[in-house]
Amino acid sequence: MLASKRILLIIGGGIAAYKSLDLIRRLRERGASVTPVLTRAGEEFVTPLSVSALAGEKVYRDLFDLTDEAEMGHIQLSRSADLVVVAPATADLMGKMVAGLANDLASTLLMATDTPVLIAPAMNVRMWEHPATRRNREQLVADGITFVGPNEGDMACGEHGPGRMAEPLEIVAAIEAALGKGPLTGKRILVTSGPTHEPIDPVRYIANRSSGAQGTAVARALASLGAEVVFITGPAEVPPPDGVRVVRVESAREMSDAVDAALPVDAGVFAAAVADWRVAAASERKLKKSKDGLPVLEFTENPDILKRVSRMGEGRPGLVVGFAAETDNVIEHATAKRARKGCDWIVANDVSPATGIMGGSENAVTLITDAGAEEWPRMGKDAVAERLAQRIAAALTG
Repeated sequence: MLASKRILLIIGGGIAAYKSLDLIRRLRERGASVTPVLTRAGEEFVTPLSVSALAGEKVYRDLFDLTDEAEMGHIQLSRSADLVVVAPATADLMGKMVAGLANDLASTLLMATDTPVLIAPAMNVRMWEHPATRRNREQLVADGITFVGPNEGDMACGEHGPGRMAEPLEIVAAIEAALGKGPLTGKRILVTSGPTHEPIDPVRYIANRSSGAQGTAVARALASLGAEVVFITGPAEVPPPDGVRVVRVESAREMSDAVDAALPVDAGVFAAAVADWRVAAASERKLKKSKDGLPVLEFTENPDILKRVSRMGEGRPGLVVGFAAETDNVIEHATAKRARKGCDWIVANDVSPATGIMGGSENAVTLITDAGAEEWPRMGKDAVAERLAQRIAAALTG
């Protein structure tokens, strides 16, 4: 999708600048050309030599460079790209963009361009949450600037919260979406994600350890390929992706109703870790300890969303993908689940505690289809999502 596309990449000053090196590599893998612009502050974190070597292009650094102006003036540089990407976009760069300042090469290019601009913010959590930054973000959105991230997580400074720059593959997906139609344009896809919470009483519930990270990544990857995504999520730890329709639910029954409301779709990806059971009669009051001993909880089965959609007959999605989180005999159990549910594909993984997959940043999956079991190497959840999205696109459009 990025073959022959020209990206002008502005690298701001922040520790996240190291990710820009991987971003350049990912873009070039996909056939894009990258013209890098390195700010003075950016040079404190990555060198012009490393940027140039990866991009295979000259690095532009100075506004008043006679050689650069003779070869390609900054106005031409700003308009010769298909997309301008700022990664990392610091609070300083965002402020300059809002104020219309143009006192260095990066800010001048951003002022002079008539090309769409995508920025990936990266800064300390307090800076991101500062009222000035919030105002600047709102104004940039109003000005037509597209954002990817920031994500929430641990900071280099030791703090935790929103402000981490989006990962390179997330930025690539956002670039693909910004540059036009993808292979899934015109397709409507349903994705479920996260855990469900099944109430015991008003303050207690049954849940599981799903973070929702893999389902969120799948929704983001599908949207980057042009799909209209309906994202139905339980109370997940990770925020939902941008650019999708988000439906928030709590229980399995609420998720089942939301799935029904979202149909018909071209494909359904059921990544949610739906609780198999719920308390038959949840208490309307908080259960108390008593001298009579422990309360007795009676359980009943939750609706089997994957099985119902897989076997619904008329109106069934053209492709139904289920997930199987197992702790032993992964392929055997997942293959049996695929047959039992009636879905087309199962994405199986081993979530036993030793793997660190449940709630972690990586996954190791096996894709089970009519053709058999295809084991994928362990990789980041974004990479798994990107690969799965490409396979879905091939199945729906091939």
